[in-house]
Amino acid sequence: MTDRKDIEKLIGRVALGDKTALTVLYDATNGKLFSICLRVLKSRPEAEDALQDVYLRIWAKADRYQVTGHSPMTWLITVARNLAIDRLRARKSNHVDLDSVGELVEKRPGPEATSIATSEQRRISTCFEELPQDRADAVRAAYLDGATYQALADRFDVPLNTMRTWLRRSLISLKECLSR
Repeated sequence: MTDRKDIEKLIGRVALGDKTALTVLYDATNGKLFSICLRVLKSRPEAEDALQDVYLRIWAKADRYQVTGHSPMTWLITVARNLAIDRLRARKSNHVDLDSVGELVEKRPGPEATSIATSEQRRISTCFEELPQDRADAVRAAYLDGATYQALADRFDVPLNTMRTWLRRSLISLKECLSR
């Protein structure tokens, strides 16, 4: 893949209206940006449309990119993520309740997706087992059940800042475990 300086140069050339640079930038970055759009939108056709809009936006706003020492991919990913979120919000505001029109479609994952999900579930469960039980319970309550930090602090009889520290450190531990 193209390195950081190459991407910065390409963005600079795009800002000057260089269509060839946009093509090269697209070739170097479309896989990553498409995966961002797909992760947010969860629909391949929508993600493909969003990706096209991402590059139109990059073309229009490349002159706003500033070399700050951060990865230029961070800027590109932010553009893609924000555009995908905008599309998701627009979709939700135009949402039609399928139950009201009698078109409820059941979607079940296929065997491959089920197998992958089961494997990932085992990995996550194993990582949760490495946490102390109270920390694991707090993480589940906060991020799966939607409990507030204050409610968790009260439930576990610890100060609010202690609960925040528990959650932050637990997430770091889980991330490290999952990356092994």
